[in-house]
Amino acid sequence: MIWFKDFTPALLNDRPKNHIGALLGIEFTEIGEDYICATMPVDERTHQPAGILHGGASVVLAETLGSIASYMCIDPAKYIAVGLEVNANHIRPVSSGLVKGICKPLHIGGKTQIWEIKMYNDKGKMNCVSRLTVAILPKPL
Repeated sequence: MIWFKDFTPALLNDRPKNHIGALLGIEFTEIGEDYICATMPVDERTHQPAGILHGGASVVLAETLGSIASYMCIDPAKYIAVGLEVNANHIRPVSSGLVKGICKPLHIGGKTQIWEIKMYNDKGKMNCVSRLTVAILPKPL
C-alpha cells in the first residue's frame, strides 16, 4: 500500500464542507492499494451553458483526487502537498448522471508526485483524462 496510514472513503468525505469539492458534490467512493476513486454529479452545478459537463468541473475533480492522494502519501505533521500543474483532455461530452474519477500514481517521489486521473461516464466510457503534478514541501512552522 502506498498510503501513509489507513484511510476510508467515510474519513475523506468527512472533511469540512466549505470547499469547492463539496460544493460540486464530489464524494470519495473507494480506496485501493494504489488508487482512489470519487464521483461527481453532472447537473446544474457542473454544467456549462450548453448543458454538458464543464471542463473546469472535470479539472476540479481531477485536482481534488490528485491532491487528496498526495496528502494520503505524506506525513502531514512534516509536509504539505501543493499543486504545480494540471492538464486535462476532454474526450466526450456528458450531460447527466455521475462521472467517476480513478486516480493512480505515475510517480511518487520525495519532492514531487505525478497523478493520472481518468474519468468515466455512467456507461463506463472515458470522458476525460487528466494529469496532476504536485510539489511536496516542508510544513511551514
